[in-house]
Amino acid sequence: MPELLKRITINPKQCGGRPCIRGMRIRVSDVLDLFVAGLSAEEILEEMPDLERDDLKAALAYASRKLNHPILVA
Repeated sequence: MPELLKRITINPKQCGGRPCIRGMRIRVSDVLDLFVAGLSAEEILEEMPDLERDDLKAALAYASRKLNHPILVA
């Protein structure tokens, strides 16, 4: 999975510093929104031909990592 996560780039001068795919102006959230809208991986790749299948996996892995943290309860 670490190799997949290398596909996610963050540049403060691009897309407001939001995580993007391989330095392109395609945000991780854009990919996730397409999945939420019901598009399949194949449909997303057709809609955004600059993306590769591993980019979709990277977006999902990134989101999973960001959400998987302990919550401290006092």
